[in-house]
Amino acid sequence: MNKVMLIGIVTKEPDVRYFDVDQAVAKVRLATKERGYVAKNGTKVPDHTDWHNLVFFGPLAKIVEDHVHEGDKLYVEGRLRYSSYEDKSGTVHNQSKIMVENMELLSPKQQ
Repeated sequence: MNKVMLIGIVTKEPDVRYFDVDQAVAKVRLATKERGYVAKNGTKVPDHTDWHNLVFFGPLAKIVEDHVHEGDKLYVEGRLRYSSYEDKSGTVHNQSKIMVENMELLSPKQQ
């Protein structure tokens, strides 16, 4: 099973593009944070933040375009995808993306 569930904060405005008259794809950057703590032996473990690349298709992409903005809190469910590419200098870059299948807006609506 390939299932990812995340709750985080949108770190910049979504990038929405149309590749056909009515077909959209939206890309969103989401930050998730684990709170730091002090271990029983006194060791301090700092906060840890991860950044995730989310990809939305079709109707979800249009919802993202209309309702998701930088600073919003989101819950997403999807599948994890890995890919890699080689740049002009020959360096291989690995990427991971969450292909979002379900989303819930957790931020209150703006007045």
